[in-house]
Amino acid sequence: LGTGTGAIALAIAAERPRLRVVATDLSKPALTVARANARQVAAGNVRFHLGDWYAALPEPTRFALIVSNPPYVTPEELAAAGPELAFEPRLALLGGRDGLDAYRRIVAGARRHLLAGGTLLVEHGATQGEAVRELLQGAGLRDVRTWPDSAGRPRATEGRL
Repeated sequence: LGTGTGAIALAIAAERPRLRVVATDLSKPALTVARANARQVAAGNVRFHLGDWYAALPEPTRFALIVSNPPYVTPEELAAAGPELAFEPRLALLGGRDGLDAYRRIVAGARRHLLAGGTLLVEHGATQGEAVRELLQGAGLRDVRTWPDSAGRPRATEGRL
């Protein structure tokens, strides 16, 4: 969900070429880039859909795995950021007042779109792990845990239906 340039979807597709990978994004320009990237790496098992999170999916659609790196930067964090974020579209960065708006929507739809035993995995800011865990647990997901990035910072959280 929110595939952007397609990096995560294409990595999964390359690792598991027999899987059916569905990638969504609200941004038409982002999907244009993602499709071009898919052609470049010959990822024929990825389908792209334009739209807002789950609304982009054909109904009914259920998955064994839902992955997202949604916008999670707060307005204050963006204002204080250095040049590393200058070229990123605001749509891909800003996650609302507390940075968790997209997570609320993604988690709210997870039960409807996950297969039994399926996993929701989301990347988040290094200070948001506890809040994201609470959202997943509050939605009834279990085995919720947060994973560190290569620098040891808590950056991805998963839960299972």
